[in-house]
Amino acid sequence: MTPTTTHLLTGLLDGPDLPDVVEIDGVTLSRERLVGAAAAWAASLPDEGPVAVLAEPRPETLVAVVGGLLAGVPVVPVPPDAGPGEVRHVLTDSAATAWVGSARDGVDLPQVPVRLDVSGGLPPSPAPDAAGIILYTSGTTGAPKGVALTHRALAAGLDGLIDAWDWTAADVLVHGLPLFHTHGLCLGVLGPLRVGGRLRHTGRPRPERYAETSGSMYFGVPTVWSRIAEDPASARALSSARLLVSGSAPLPAPVFDRVAALTGQAPVERYGMTETMITLSARADGERRAGWVGLPVRGARTRVRGEDGAPVAPDGQSIGRLEVTGPMVFDAYLGRPEATAESFTDDGWFVTGDLAAVDETGFHRIVGRESVDLIKSGGYRIGAGEIETSLLARPEVAEVAVAGVADADLGQRIVAWVVPSGTADEPLARALVEHVSTDLSWHKRPREVRFVAELPRNAMGKVVKKSLIEE
Repeated sequence: MTPTTTHLLTGLLDGPDLPDVVEIDGVTLSRERLVGAAAAWAASLPDEGPVAVLAEPRPETLVAVVGGLLAGVPVVPVPPDAGPGEVRHVLTDSAATAWVGSARDGVDLPQVPVRLDVSGGLPPSPAPDAAGIILYTSGTTGAPKGVALTHRALAAGLDGLIDAWDWTAADVLVHGLPLFHTHGLCLGVLGPLRVGGRLRHTGRPRPERYAETSGSMYFGVPTVWSRIAEDPASARALSSARLLVSGSAPLPAPVFDRVAALTGQAPVERYGMTETMITLSARADGERRAGWVGLPVRGARTRVRGEDGAPVAPDGQSIGRLEVTGPMVFDAYLGRPEATAESFTDDGWFVTGDLAAVDETGFHRIVGRESVDLIKSGGYRIGAGEIETSLLARPEVAEVAVAGVADADLGQRIVAWVVPSGTADEPLARALVEHVSTDLSWHKRPREVRFVAELPRNAMGKVVKKSLIEE
């Protein structure tokens, strides 16, 4: 069959036969080889799936993902470091019927091997509303929930970024992100394949690997950019890039400034969720502001509402609950009607669970998760993010997380968990408290500073504050 431009992977199917459309794990795949191997693999599937794919950074993973999307068989990426319990939950919850990747204990599904040296004909294009990728949330509020993103939603989300970032077939994307979440897989793999560009996956997102891999766009999480900022030679090697994109967690302002100084351009920050793709981003041709995630992408709409349901003032300071809508938003959690109902308003907006502020120009600032980053202390509503940004400006602070801990007098008291860059002692703790009280407001100062060797993080690099609070 002749591919059409309505397909999610239109750039891959309709573009010229680039000899190096993908480089990963030391293997280079041409467009013809990738499509041929994916089509042949799709033809070998035992049924209509879903199919679970162990998301290792290997060419076989990409062939399986592309093959599933060509055949209309939902792909369920499984983190390579997932334990037996998590794997069992994902396979059972998604109702996967086949497995791709090395054998794992407890996985008794039929294995479908991937070959790179075969070729097959293209199957009919799947329906736009067919499930394309089934991703699982981080599970911070219970067992991970399955999020089925349709071909239509994936295409809409990518098209919003293609517009915001002026993303074209001439771009070469470089990253070393995991291939089991929105950032690394949907944006980092499907993005270049939809636009018709190239992908260079570095295996691991190390500064020296980014520096030695030529590209026009680089994706990284804040931990990656922090390490690049500490490696001036590698950072300067990226100065010829067109865009440096940071996401999946807030980028500390000092890292933003350091990367901008070393590379000659400010990073592009954006915001999204597993359930929504990317809904907010700074634009390639627009303002980039440290700590702010920009404007709604094409097709997305946002609103920020207070506890009373009324819109908060667009003054850049007032905090409210962020809600979004648009064609890139998912429809429902797999088998979780109650969780789905709780996540949408009566008029159909998705409740992100994140707190945000918006200014008069429509620029958004994410304050944090409503469950752990909105601190109600002494009658004040305080965002943890601005305290963290203030503390990160101090050279003695390598990393920090701020949250509210139950307090009989204040309701919640502000606690800062600090990874020190040097010696940690009581005088430093007092100095950090004093710094916040003068940099922000007296009522925003930490009532307690706890020094720790490291902060607990999930696979995306996000700090798991509930673990800190529970400990």
